[in-house]
Amino acid sequence: MVREVSLQRSEREATVAPRNVHGALREGMARLLGAKIPSAPLAAELLLTHAMEHDRTWLYTHPEALLTVEENSRFAAYLARRASGEPTQYITGRQEFWGLALAVTPDVLIPRPESEHVVEVALERIGSRREDALLLADVGTGSGCLAIALATELPATEIFATDISSAALEVARRNAKQNGVGERVHLTPGNLLEPFFLDMTAGARPEFDLIVSNPPYVARRDAATLPREVREHEPDVALYGGEMGTEIYGSLFQQAKALVRPGGAIVVEIGQGALDAVVALLENDPAWRDIAMKNDLAGIPRVISAQR
Repeated sequence: MVREVSLQRSEREATVAPRNVHGALREGMARLLGAKIPSAPLAAELLLTHAMEHDRTWLYTHPEALLTVEENSRFAAYLARRASGEPTQYITGRQEFWGLALAVTPDVLIPRPESEHVVEVALERIGSRREDALLLADVGTGSGCLAIALATELPATEIFATDISSAALEVARRNAKQNGVGERVHLTPGNLLEPFFLDMTAGARPEFDLIVSNPPYVARRDAATLPREVREHEPDVALYGGEMGTEIYGSLFQQAKALVRPGGAIVVEIGQGALDAVVALLENDPAWRDIAMKNDLAGIPRVISAQR
């Protein structure tokens, strides 16, 4: 019995043997590369900063600093989770978007850099009215990334953000408060723009200057082609927009034209291959004009906008 306990203690000590930052990073990168994790070096860096509660600059300016037993254990656990396919952002609970620090959980889609193009196009549509008291809607807000980014750029604007998931709205509420815009980002449960129709009384309805949305647009038929990080971990309700992936846009545009004031605009993100189908919905409705498209940095059509 004494020998067995001694061996177990030695095994535990071996798993948390003292390592410096440089060695931990090297071993972490090797572990993730061996598991064929995308962007393995960056993931190892982010997981080590999370385990040690330091930023990346500190890691590279303190390469000989030793990890504590607790830091070693946390880092090992984080690496195991990432190697199994869990996204780095869900492990750290953080993601940057538009220069803002956002909390993320498995209840929300992880904000992507491509979605920043929605913010860019929205600001282009607003033009010189950035200081005006505008009324905006964000449909399917998720983490709140679009609503919060726009609120930081438009200091006098009120934004109403909807989501069908109450858990997602809690994440968005936390992010809005942490980024100092909680009083101007109003969170409303419901599908698409339906909450605003339910609240309408005779002769009264909101008139939005702008509606933005990054709706679910992955085709169900393409689910098997998604990276496992997405397919196995991100919420289905935020990913899939029907069998074809474009089914939501028709309802969204029909609702939006009743709520966008004349001269206002809608800005939506689309998936790869959806350009023709989405543009056709707008072109076939005389309520919309000045239809425009913006590519992402990879040259893929990513954002469609139109004026009411």
